[in-house]
Amino acid sequence: MGTLYLVRHGQASFGADDYDQLSELGRRQSERLGQYWGARGLRFDAVLTGTLRRHAQTWSGIAQGAGYDQQAQALAGLNEYDSAAVIAAIHPQPLPRPDSPELYRQHFRLLRDGLRQWMNGVISPRGMPSYDDFLAGVTAVLEQVRRDYEGNVLIVSSGGPIATAVGHVLGTTPETTIELNMRIRNSAVSEFSFNPKRHSLLSYNTLPHLDEPALADWITYA
Repeated sequence: MGTLYLVRHGQASFGADDYDQLSELGRRQSERLGQYWGARGLRFDAVLTGTLRRHAQTWSGIAQGAGYDQQAQALAGLNEYDSAAVIAAIHPQPLPRPDSPELYRQHFRLLRDGLRQWMNGVISPRGMPSYDDFLAGVTAVLEQVRRDYEGNVLIVSSGGPIATAVGHVLGTTPETTIELNMRIRNSAVSEFSFNPKRHSLLSYNTLPHLDEPALADWITYA
């Protein structure tokens, strides 16, 4: 029996020209998680990440905070979907930068709608795989964990793949998987127990490393 820890990356640069870059707060979130685990003596037999910069930067922060020196294996199956392509598939006109509450809500309304259509095979966002292929990439990593490991394994990824993994294990509808995705917080930890046959959900979207009043403003979503 093993435990799989899935961590969403720290806060990235939402609304900037380059989202795939941790903010300063995102770096602090990542280092704080590493400090939390390091103080408790948690070690990993394997570390798997997506290939995006925010994944690598989050793992770097965790490793720095905990004093880990191991290398991570980067897997494309843990990469996020392209949210801009999803929105463009249903709203071809350019959107203004989401720098107000109203524009922020509009962005996520369109994203929810686009994700629902993509998951149901209605749209094919430019440059993206089908949802079935996206799901296959995520489940291939879960199968790799079950096949190759027994102890503690860490995955550092994004909200989409993590919610997809949870939805797959629980057998949720696309609508429920989308809501899981929209609510996952930066640097949040989810846990599966696993054996060679299956994964079982232990926890979802927890922030034990930020559970102090002084860190309340470190809790972010985008």
